Amino acid sequence: MLSTLVSRAATALVLGSTAVHALTVDIDSASSIKDTAATIAYDMMTFYKGNQSGGIIGVLPGPPPNPPTGYYWWESGAMWGTLIDYWHYTGDSSYNDVTAKGIQAQVGEDLDMMPRNWSQSMGNDDQGFWGMTVMSAAETNFQNPPAGAPGWLALAQAVFNTQARRPDDECGGGLRWQVYPYLTGYDYKNSIANGCFFNIAARLARYTDNHTYYDHAETTWDWIRSVGYMDANYNVYDGGHIQYNCTDINKVQFSYNIAVWLLGAANMYNYTNGSTIWEERVNLLLNSTFNTFFPDDIAYEVACEPKLTCTTDMFSFKAYVTRWLAATSLIAPFTRDRIMPKLKTSAVAAAKQCSGGDNGRMCGLSWSKGEVWDGTQGVGQQMAAMSALFVNLLPLETIAPPLTNATGGTSEGNPDAGSQSVVNPEAMRPATGGDKAGAGIVTTLVLVGATAMFGWMSIGD
Repeated sequence: MLSTLVSRAATALVLGSTAVHALTVDIDSASSIKDTAATIAYDMMTFYKGNQSGGIIGVLPGPPPNPPTGYYWWESGAMWGTLIDYWHYTGDSSYNDVTAKGIQAQVGEDLDMMPRNWSQSMGNDDQGFWGMTVMSAAETNFQNPPAGAPGWLALAQAVFNTQARRPDDECGGGLRWQVYPYLTGYDYKNSIANGCFFNIAARLARYTDNHTYYDHAETTWDWIRSVGYMDANYNVYDGGHIQYNCTDINKVQFSYNIAVWLLGAANMYNYTNGSTIWEERVNLLLNSTFNTFFPDDIAYEVACEPKLTCTTDMFSFKAYVTRWLAATSLIAPFTRDRIMPKLKTSAVAAAKQCSGGDNGRMCGLSWSKGEVWDGTQGVGQQMAAMSALFVNLLPLETIAPPLTNATGGTSEGNPDAGSQSVVNPEAMRPATGGDKAGAGIVTTLVLVGATAMFGWMSIGD
């Protein structure tokens, strides 16, 4: 195994130093998938500067519009989660140390994945993505944190515990988009923030066999259905504002919104030993996912891909869809025969898009366009293509399903983690004009951009 890993890393290094042709992959060959995924991972990590002078450990350069590309804090956590799955599927541990150090550098002063230096743009979904990453670390027995540091499971529990206190009576419940009242978007309740919480709660229920987590997940599920963010056909919409009792639903659909609920529902199915109600919900979510986001069986970001109006965030969404579909097939095996053909077709198409940039193999988003590179590149595009590839090892090798305490999971937990976290009084003060100009700019840009691009499809029924 060691010689194979050294050889694969050396291959990626050589490819990283010379111009080559577009990537090709034999999707029926495990070694071809691993080699191609290793090359994409190598190119993705060229964007990370956290281990260089002037960089921030654990964080990608950003946020936008920093040239040449910039990334919000949450996407760094998503990248480490992708690399954990990359290791789990391929066995390549090349990035395990940098991943572990990157996550540890961002656990925050209260050990709850909420560093205070990001309080000016902290969303519940941002914290939630880091929470899902540490949950993945626990479920795969990823290398443990240093002695004395909280375990991956404890960090996931800390995220759950901090977020479980935040739903309020506005719109009948649910998490707000932003954590702090002074942030633009605090009056918005959306499906991704609540979906991340639902996902983490469902996975904690399965991992720990503690029904309290299940109860919170079920309450969150009932809320999103009641408020209409998930409709009768299981389409998942973005969100609404509390001043309209969340009835001004923005009906834009993003693939990661539905996928985060799908994996959570699959965990609820698994935790309940295959209950028919959760089996039905998984199937309905799967139908909606395929109908909306897999035309011609190839993953497609319907809201922005047609004219490539995607934001930096949106370029990464396919990475989560492919990984979460694969995870769903592992813990809800009745879905595998439906899921794998679409993942296979998507992977072949994704590899063909890795044909651009200075090295001739940077990946674009437009998988349906074949080998004609769409001119985009970045961490999101690399994550997406890499994820689409390595999940296709499922039918070729034995990939262990997510672990639990009862099936070999060894991560150290703490049911009370994060329960003593307090909101920084300084962060909770009434915002000044200067604060709003600075703290609000991130969410304002997102809201303005979303209105400009997707407003035509956002209001009403």
